[in-house]
Amino acid sequence: HVQLVESGGGLVQPGGSLRLSCAASGITFSRHDMSWVRQAPGKEVEWVAGITSLPSLFRAASYADSVKGRFTISRDNAKNTLYLQMNNLKPEDTAVYRCVRDLASLYAYWGQGTQVTVS
Repeated sequence: HVQLVESGGGLVQPGGSLRLSCAASGITFSRHDMSWVRQAPGKEVEWVAGITSLPSLFRAASYADSVKGRFTISRDNAKNTLYLQMNNLKPEDTAVYRCVRDLASLYAYWGQGTQVTVS
């Protein structure tokens, strides 16, 4: 069955960095667009970044304005893993971060999430 397992969250000071990972199993990872979303307490889910399933030469990444220039999404299809490198973290980045397969699809599948706290 499909599993998306996030890791790498934690407590970090403002200005610090974290790298989140999302290990996928039960799917042909390379065939799927992948995204990161986040949800802060009392707030709606916010899309953070997305990356296409295209071969690396044509692969495209996109970012929310709130994280552009600070976060980098990437994927390693050989390892079935999605990453989110987060630099210059701010308190407003505090949230549960979840990876999502095919976010814009009826077949979207969400991981359970990893907590990031910037304080």
